[in-house]
Amino acid sequence: MELVIGDKAWSSWSMRPWLVLKKAGAEFTEIPVALRQGDRTAAAIAPLSPSGHVPALKDGELVIWDSLAICEYVAEKFPEARLWPEDPAVRALARAAVAEMHSGFASLRGECPMDLNATPKEAELSEATHKDLRRIARLWNDLLQRFGGPWLGGAEWGIVDAFYTPVASRFRTYGVHLSDFGDGGRGGEYAQRLLERPEFLAWDAGAR
Repeated sequence: MELVIGDKAWSSWSMRPWLVLKKAGAEFTEIPVALRQGDRTAAAIAPLSPSGHVPALKDGELVIWDSLAICEYVAEKFPEARLWPEDPAVRALARAAVAEMHSGFASLRGECPMDLNATPKEAELSEATHKDLRRIARLWNDLLQRFGGPWLGGAEWGIVDAFYTPVASRFRTYGVHLSDFGDGGRGGEYAQRLLERPEFLAWDAGAR
């Protein structure tokens, strides 16, 4: 398998399936594409991804061009990795949390783009981003309390945690403390656990 990814410092969407592939123990080759190079970036991605965006996974003749679709494919290809919770109800809520991340939190994304090489500093954030942060605090606390942690789907790290790992990195970069947005401590501890995972540490090292 080959995974087309953008710069590790910036490409949160590339990070998610990369983490999932690593957790699954899959053998794959990275195909890096330099982002933010205008027409050169577009030209480099064009023959590799039907959408013209990263990430994209190639497995034989199959090319999958969406981060969530890639993760779903990996979960089905490597069921022993238990990337989704086994219980149907828990799995449904984990999928709902992933879908919310996949399509939501636009203000947080816009004001706090992922940059693993940035010097951490506290940022002035808009009320729209505050709303996103309050929602994340509620979501994380609800799932952690409901399923007992340490991960959002319970005992096993999975796709839902991969999807929120770039969020945890944003909190570190922009000095966000979830305790300011309704978190009683569970969310902040969870964010720290995400950044201590060996898969994330390997990705982070590659960004330096």
